[in-house]
Amino acid sequence: MWHLRGRSSVTAAAAAALHKPVAHLRLLLAVSAWSVPAAASNVAAASTTTRGGPSPSAGVAPRAMPSSSSSPPSAAEGTTAAAGGFRLTEPSFLESLMPKKEIGVDRFLAAHPEYDGRGALIAIFDSGVDPAAAGLQTTSDGKPKILDVIDCTGSGDVDTSKVVKADDDGSIVGASGTHLIINPSWKNPSQEWHVGCKLVYELFTDTLTSRLKKERKKKWDEHSQEAISEALKQLNEFEKKHSKSDDAKQKMAREDLQSRLEYLRKQAEGYDDRGPVIDIVAWHDGDVWRVAVDTQGLEGNKNCGKLADFVPLTNYRLERKFGIFSKLDACSFVANIYDDGNLVSIVTDCSPHATHVAGIAAAFHPDEPLLNGVAPGAQLISCKIGDTRLGSMETGTGLVRALIAAVEHKCDLINMSYGEPTLLPDYGRFIDLASEVVDKHRIIFISSAGNNGPALNTVGAPGGTSSSIIGVGAYVSPAMAAGAHCVVQAPAEGMEYTWSSRGPTADGDLGVSISAPGGAVAPVPTWTLQSRMLMNGTSMSSPSACGGVALLVSAMKAEGIPLSPYTVRKAIENTAASISDVPEEKLTTGHGLLQVDRAFEYAQQTKELPLVSYRISINQVGKPTSKLRGIYLRGSNTCRQTSEWTVQLDPKFHEDASNMEQLVPFEECLQLHSTDSSVIKIPEYIMVTNNGRTFNIVVNPVNISSGLHYYEVYGIDCKAPWRGPIFRVPITVIKPIALSGEPPALTLSNLSFKSGHIERRFINVPIGASWVEVTMRTSAFDTPRRFFLDTVQICPLKRPIKWEAVVTFSSPSLKNFSFPVEGGLTLELSIAQFWSSGIASHEPTCVDFEIVFHGISVDQKIIGLDGSEAPVRVVARSLLASERLVPVATLNKVKTPYRPVESNLCSLPPSRDRLPSGKQIIALTLTYKFKLEDGAEIKPRVPLLNNRIYDNKFESQYYRISDSNKCVYSSGDVYPNYVKLSKGEYTLQLYIRHDNVQLLEKLKQLVLFIERKLEKKDFIQLSFYSEPDGPTVGNGTFKSSILVPGEPEAFYVGPPSREKLPKNVLPGSVLVGSITYGVVSSFSKKDDQNQHAPASYSISYLIPPSKVDNDKEKGVSSGRKSISERLDDEVRDTKIKFLSGFNQETEDDKSSWTALVASLKSEYPKYTPLLAKILECIVQKATSDDKFSHQKEIIAAADEVVDSIDKEDLAKSLSLKPDPEDEEAQKNKKKMEETRDQLADALYQKGLALAEIESLKTDESTEASAKDVFEENYKELIKWVDAKTTKYGSLTVLRERRCGRLGTALKVLNDMIQDDSEQPKKRLYDLKIQLIEEIGWVHVSAYEKQWMHVRFPPSLPPF
Repeated sequence: MWHLRGRSSVTAAAAAALHKPVAHLRLLLAVSAWSVPAAASNVAAASTTTRGGPSPSAGVAPRAMPSSSSSPPSAAEGTTAAAGGFRLTEPSFLESLMPKKEIGVDRFLAAHPEYDGRGALIAIFDSGVDPAAAGLQTTSDGKPKILDVIDCTGSGDVDTSKVVKADDDGSIVGASGTHLIINPSWKNPSQEWHVGCKLVYELFTDTLTSRLKKERKKKWDEHSQEAISEALKQLNEFEKKHSKSDDAKQKMAREDLQSRLEYLRKQAEGYDDRGPVIDIVAWHDGDVWRVAVDTQGLEGNKNCGKLADFVPLTNYRLERKFGIFSKLDACSFVANIYDDGNLVSIVTDCSPHATHVAGIAAAFHPDEPLLNGVAPGAQLISCKIGDTRLGSMETGTGLVRALIAAVEHKCDLINMSYGEPTLLPDYGRFIDLASEVVDKHRIIFISSAGNNGPALNTVGAPGGTSSSIIGVGAYVSPAMAAGAHCVVQAPAEGMEYTWSSRGPTADGDLGVSISAPGGAVAPVPTWTLQSRMLMNGTSMSSPSACGGVALLVSAMKAEGIPLSPYTVRKAIENTAASISDVPEEKLTTGHGLLQVDRAFEYAQQTKELPLVSYRISINQVGKPTSKLRGIYLRGSNTCRQTSEWTVQLDPKFHEDASNMEQLVPFEECLQLHSTDSSVIKIPEYIMVTNNGRTFNIVVNPVNISSGLHYYEVYGIDCKAPWRGPIFRVPITVIKPIALSGEPPALTLSNLSFKSGHIERRFINVPIGASWVEVTMRTSAFDTPRRFFLDTVQICPLKRPIKWEAVVTFSSPSLKNFSFPVEGGLTLELSIAQFWSSGIASHEPTCVDFEIVFHGISVDQKIIGLDGSEAPVRVVARSLLASERLVPVATLNKVKTPYRPVESNLCSLPPSRDRLPSGKQIIALTLTYKFKLEDGAEIKPRVPLLNNRIYDNKFESQYYRISDSNKCVYSSGDVYPNYVKLSKGEYTLQLYIRHDNVQLLEKLKQLVLFIERKLEKKDFIQLSFYSEPDGPTVGNGTFKSSILVPGEPEAFYVGPPSREKLPKNVLPGSVLVGSITYGVVSSFSKKDDQNQHAPASYSISYLIPPSKVDNDKEKGVSSGRKSISERLDDEVRDTKIKFLSGFNQETEDDKSSWTALVASLKSEYPKYTPLLAKILECIVQKATSDDKFSHQKEIIAAADEVVDSIDKEDLAKSLSLKPDPEDEEAQKNKKKMEETRDQLADALYQKGLALAEIESLKTDESTEASAKDVFEENYKELIKWVDAKTTKYGSLTVLRERRCGRLGTALKVLNDMIQDDSEQPKKRLYDLKIQLIEEIGWVHVSAYEKQWMHVRFPPSLPPF
């Protein structure tokens, strides 16, 4: 997704933080702080743009562009002009909060009040619309506003496949283990109740979760402080009573009280609220599926949120009802039931974005009509494509399901205010399916163009890059500036927001279709605790345009005008009001500002014409290039000669068009025009039939000036010229400046900036340049000024290479920047003063700007060390000027490849996953296993799929990482995130979807990498040498050199030494990092240290096979035993090993096992390893019904182990320190340590068995005797080992618990749990909760029980 950059209320540091390229968080908006009133909030806004755009380059004369519409209507209507500028009245202020006049809605509704969107149905593809939000209950004619609410992502899915039946008193056990009372009035003929549960925070946004955590922590702190005070009181009273006592028991009692107090304090410090669990129950009432939710844990009041008090819901589209979790959260939700009750989808929004978007398009406020959305009569369906698990990031699954829902509901329009940069325009699975929805099902698809301006080539997918989708830019009027944005002085004229993305696309298409108001104060979800707020972005301009088109649809339906996305698009584009007279500004504004009234007049005039759209495909003559949608010349070489292009013009009819009635008779005679005949040569006329027509365009840019030039070739219907352009061929020519000097530099002096002004320069980056150093100096201004600096380079089959910065100058000063560039590619430099920065000042900002190119070219941009001892030779050159060569290479990550251990293909249920074409979507689930020997930060990478949402032929790449307890530690999709994991074994499941099973079959062995960050202390700094034997011999170290232009310099990069390689890295893994070669020269140096050049390159090292260990063979050959003795030992050890694999399921098996044990005991009497293995087998044996006998058997086996060991000899041997050089002594010591461990294990198992027997007996005298034996056994154990360690700690916990020292028991148990050498064990946490409940800490017990659902969920969640 996109995000917006900066706003005047954001500091430079904050703006810089916003500006970091986090593609998976880039929502198309700037959102005011959700907890404060919109007018007073800080709005994270965008980049800078101007109405006039860039100053035209010298020699570029304004050219008239084809349009049937004049400039936008004046915004002064309803306002008062004054000496100070723009003034608002109360009505005009309210109107400015929900701008509609700008697009002619007032004029249209004045003429056609009944065409206010009635009959139009809009699908909102977004983060989920809140059905409880203000203005979203009914339409202007009393119909339900929202017809359906769907979570297309699956983030709210709950597995309810478990079926239970109620007991006699009408209660069931929910999936969380809670006893739930069923309301007796609920009809359920089958008496089968489907149950599931979910951590409620998984359904909430981060903002709501944060608020709830604060509220809940207040209650927790009250209980916590009360418990701490009581524990402290008990300790003080004890110390007063036993102040001088040295009795051991009193000492242990004191330690117990201290442990309780310490535990409570640590618990308070480490409090981490993971939220309550809600139980979901589904059943069929004989007519429909119903859902009820138990939310008792949310408010902490057992009388609130009971299951029986819940008003059951069914699928929203059937009854249009929603629930509220609790008064505390004020969050509404919807329930949808799928798969015969086995899956319940709890639908919540994942941000206020969608509700705001829906409100702009269609909100209806009967008491506040000035705040109505654009089309208050329109109806909506909400298709949630933002995944709550990913923080509102869209997923392929969500996008495709949304398209399915839009077709199923027979929607007229889709609005999608999501998007991101793309590798290829008009490409990808979602784009293909969206085109089918438009072409076959006649749905008008409108989307935001993006918020990545002011540079060109910043439109994103899908809105700005897809032929079938109408991309919308963001416009701000004087009224919006004065009212919604509360600027001190409004601009004299409307303009495009600075941050609104610009065209063209990489394949030459215009990119932006039209513009609409890009800001509004609109409804937001109830959980924000306010009814509406200000947001701005192309996210807002898209629903503004969509609402305007909904009015058009409403009118066309009412008057019987055939409705088609083709004719609607032509109507709005050919009647849009021009925002600027400068032709190049079409790349910013599209065809202009939407004008609904004029578009309707156009639709009325063209209602008898064929429903056809012209598709353009362009190839350059003489080049086998891919098909383009425009002509885009970007570079000095392309501008030095004339080029010829072939245009294929194909009429596109809807798929249901009649051959005989529509296709055969179709014929249009078109007159061709160009906006500048001195540069563009074309034929005068063409005749087009259904099979299309080609014609050639000749472009001669040789004599044009440097800078940006935009032209169009368009066709006019000879019989109906009033229709305006029938098709357009956009032609963008960028003629860059060539630089000279050593190093090459460009100096821009005395540039004058006012609010919204943009300066663009296009530079031919010299071959050999790899980074740029920039100096920006401002002067001659009074109030603080904010600038956006953008640079863009276009590289084939790659996302635009973009560098950007948001800079605030509080006073005249100088700032420096550096960033990487690609030599030989044209660089656009955009300097823009934010549209509202300095808006009240009459003083322009004076800017001096210098950009200097540096570079060190190397013969290998990507260096791969193959794992051998050989270094890699690198040849470096400086082609521009003398540069200091200072290579620095660091390896800081390790990537390990994995293949799936399991793959599973399954056809998905048709209720959500059957395409409109009838094809069934199939899911491929790949399972990977990996192990971490130490805790680390890791990230999964799937090179084939990652970093592409829209330009990807597969629709999902969702993954999750879990442990053996089914605890999910991380999940992600297109943009994987790092997650910190403890030592242990993990499972990663990757979920890929498509309707073509053959494609999925090819991915069954898909390679995935686990990328692990090395700790900083483990970073590997590589060395450089001037000799090929340098890494081995240690001579010829290379540090630095001065590169003379044109003269090569060679050096070697040495591999890392073996001792520096990280531990536990598998052979075949790859260490990766970066290498830089130069230093920044023009900046002031701090502490005489070099600032490395920003141009860095990839370097890797393949982990070689492990060293062959000959010690094992040496150990075998050096033994003193004879061959026959060693053979006897091997036979004995094999027999012992066989014991553990012996099956004891039947009585015969048990008899055979007993006989084998007796035989081995007779053959090897008092052989401790044998007896220890027998004990191990008895402990692991399935417990019979006679638990008492089983524990007795364990005790007997343990006693045999203990009796087989000479404890005095063992103690004596362990007390001696063997000679480190005496191999036999070392082996004997190891053997003694093994014997000690066998002894300790026998004592440990005996102690556990004694405790178990004690719990089973009721005879008090026998119980006292057992206690004595237990205590003797425990005292024997602690002679040999530390009984508080993880291995033996359970016995210490039992002992302390038996003695009533629950605090000490809890301390030992907590230490065991916190030992991260193993993954969490449920039995330890269950025991912890038991101890806490015995102490009486109810609040701590409730807290730990909530965490049990996190650590040990009953099952993995659905994908």
